Amino acid sequence: MNKVKSQFTSKQKYVIALLALTQFTVILDFMVMSPLGDFLIKSLNISTTQFGFAVSCYAFSAGISGLLTAGFADRYDRKKLLLFFYVGFIVGTFLCGIAPSYPLLIAARIITGLFGGVIGSIGFAIITDLFDLQHRGRVMGFVQMGFAASQVLGIPIGIYIANKFDWHAPFLMIVVLAFIIAFMIYKKLPPIIDHLTKGHDRNVVEHFVHVFTNPKYRLGFIATSILATGGFMMMPFGSAFAINNLKVTSNHLPIIFMASGLSSLIIMPVIGKLSDKFDRFKIFAFGSLWGMIFIMIYTHLGPSPLSVIIPLNICVFIGIMSRMIPVSTIGSAVPALPDRGAYMSINASIQQIAGGLAAAFAGMIVHQKDKFSPLENYPMLGFITSFMMLITIYLVYLLNNQVKGNKATSPEPPVVLLE
Repeated sequence: MNKVKSQFTSKQKYVIALLALTQFTVILDFMVMSPLGDFLIKSLNISTTQFGFAVSCYAFSAGISGLLTAGFADRYDRKKLLLFFYVGFIVGTFLCGIAPSYPLLIAARIITGLFGGVIGSIGFAIITDLFDLQHRGRVMGFVQMGFAASQVLGIPIGIYIANKFDWHAPFLMIVVLAFIIAFMIYKKLPPIIDHLTKGHDRNVVEHFVHVFTNPKYRLGFIATSILATGGFMMMPFGSAFAINNLKVTSNHLPIIFMASGLSSLIIMPVIGKLSDKFDRFKIFAFGSLWGMIFIMIYTHLGPSPLSVIIPLNICVFIGIMSRMIPVSTIGSAVPALPDRGAYMSINASIQQIAGGLAAAFAGMIVHQKDKFSPLENYPMLGFITSFMMLITIYLVYLLNNQVKGNKATSPEPPVVLLE
């Protein structure tokens, strides 16, 4: 058991809040596609396969962007890099908000993915630069509360706005909020340049090849790809399954998302603290097994009342949150400081590409006879997701042992804690 400092400084708290807000908008932009799925399928008259592609094209473009960014991710002030990609993300989201047709929506999602897909990896690199491993679980817990906050505030409000206006409105809402956050980053986030003093003499291509082919990083990349494959399977069709199979009304969707998000807001700080005190792998394994049980129950439901659907959703999200924070903290300890930005970018790319393939594959498995009929084969996604979660338990076990071995032979250098 590790002792951790009870309080962060005011500057540390401000950095954590800014990173959490950027995560909130980026995750909301991606997550809102799921509850808008039924709106898009009906209003644009598209199939489940076409909707699956609309989700996966963001992931593919984000993956490509991350690979292109990896070579120079460690050559610039991380603040400037974050601001550049965040402004691009705002432009892409605005284009989603004015897209009049399916082809133009696809183009806008690709642009959004090119910029938005890299922001998470830059944020994790900043966290790893500024906070030591003993505090990192708590920081990851707070920053990833952006995921939960998008469930509590963003998605319900987005669905309400979509019901009141149309599916474009939630994207425009995100643009307004993200513009304010970008200004705060510009004015208040300090330069983050310590990694530049411990740099390397490799050019962009050599640095990318060095990190991508480094045998010390291979296991982390493999674990990430399998982790994402399972995670992206069910998510895109969550709202369509709820409306067409569970017979939830579109007006009740915000209640379901809000309940799940509130539970996540409570559980994530707890998981973050536990990750700093106890073995992170054990927490990850428990969350995986918990998630598998409730995913199998949920995906086999028929028409059900909210009193059944909401508790099951909460249980699924507890499993998801109990996996995200420990594995993010373990993964943050894999790369050396001069390789950190490149590693995080490549890792994010692999995650996005694997997730995009999974979403596209799920779109081919799930079928609808017409726009109002139940989704077919959704339980199969539950089986595949659970199997992938089982594999990741073993991979994260190996990765955790590797990190422990690295700490024993080559401890992390001191980090630049903000006072």
